[in-house]
Amino acid sequence: MTKNPAAPKPKLSVLLGTILLLSMILSACSGGKSAGDLGSGTSTGGNSGNAGSKVEKVTITHYTIDSPDRTFIEELIPEFEATHPNIKVKVEKAPYEQFDSKLQTLIAGGNSPDVTSHYGYGGFAEYYNKDMLLDLTDLMAEDGFNADDYSIPSHLMDIYKVKDRTYGIPVNIYVTLMLYNKDMFDAAGIPYPPSDFEDKSWTFDKMVEDAKQMTVISKDIAKTQYGVDFTWAERDMRPLYFGAEPYSADTWTNGGVPSETHFDSPEVIAAYNKLFDLIFKDKVSPNSEWSKSVAGQNGDPFVAGKIGMSVGGSWNLAGANDFPFKIGVAAVPWGGNEKVRSTLFVDPLLILKDSKHPKEAFEWIKFLLTDDVQEKSIELSGGNPPVNTKAAETYYKHFEGIDPEDVKKVYEGATKYGFESYNHLITNYSQINDMFINEMQPIETGHKTVEEVMPTIQAKVTEILKR
Repeated sequence: MTKNPAAPKPKLSVLLGTILLLSMILSACSGGKSAGDLGSGTSTGGNSGNAGSKVEKVTITHYTIDSPDRTFIEELIPEFEATHPNIKVKVEKAPYEQFDSKLQTLIAGGNSPDVTSHYGYGGFAEYYNKDMLLDLTDLMAEDGFNADDYSIPSHLMDIYKVKDRTYGIPVNIYVTLMLYNKDMFDAAGIPYPPSDFEDKSWTFDKMVEDAKQMTVISKDIAKTQYGVDFTWAERDMRPLYFGAEPYSADTWTNGGVPSETHFDSPEVIAAYNKLFDLIFKDKVSPNSEWSKSVAGQNGDPFVAGKIGMSVGGSWNLAGANDFPFKIGVAAVPWGGNEKVRSTLFVDPLLILKDSKHPKEAFEWIKFLLTDDVQEKSIELSGGNPPVNTKAAETYYKHFEGIDPEDVKKVYEGATKYGFESYNHLITNYSQINDMFINEMQPIETGHKTVEEVMPTIQAKVTEILKR
């Protein structure tokens, strides 16, 4: 707490009361070293007609998506404010589709939020290259912040570093995993796939073999079912699963601006062909039109009970307790890349550069990372996976009918063999993603080949990255 030399000296009883109040507040704070709940970014001054000092309250804004799995943080605010009486937290919301545009409007109007994440189409690299983010390195050093105090694995902290400077602190971690329909496996008489990522007998080709035994193609759409739906990462990242790298290695160290791209290379083209073979050659995966006819525009045919194995983000687990069939969770099969089998979707908490109260914002971030708050957030959010490894033990038990040990094995293996999603790490990504969706549509409908489309994609990626 700063002192005002002009203020009158407090009476002894008032001073003792103030010391007692401070002790109670500090002892009640949860998790990690505090940056000084009453000292950071506050002012004190003489109180007319009353000996002592008065702490100025500040309001910080947390900007998020207007959906229950994000706005649950409102329920945590009373607990935070009770232990941080000088800080009030306001939640600002926007629909997913409007998240980025509203954020830009707020910043341009001088009303920048204090805390947010990359919850819209744009990712971390896009925010970084637009100079929107506060460098947290000095703030963390001043505070004595240690990721170990919050059970955050160090390699996850490294994701949001650029040139050894930290710009984001992880709060949630989604991984790529496989969900499978136990009823379909039982009907086909096939053993369930393993949850252990170290089991190298579980390969991409073995997955295709199993998928063929569960695939039934009929003119009657009600009888048609497929063995696998393989939605591994965003479209531009999928070659990485087979070991083909479409972006140069410097992309990951300089803020998401690659010096080279290789979408027309033989290795990348071969990787895409192997994936599209699931639909057109092996015929074990549905095309997008069939999926829409079964599950609607944005639906999931796996949930409809028409897919044996579904490879995708672990957010698909959120509804697992309500599926109308028995499900299991398994490792992503080996695809040829010894280092990467999972796409990670690590959501960081970011402090924007125009924040007027960065120290108070940092106190809020630390609160959201503590063991008990991360554990509470699992239930309040409907199943958001915590980055805190202690709280994760509760997350593994969240899903009815699924062995918690299987969830734990899959999560730990996926994290070990994971690489952060390109949509978070490459600049101008929202434009790149839109382009991929448009240009790949003829491949997905069978009207063009990969060889025909990739030179155009290579040229357009190069153009977008120059903007």
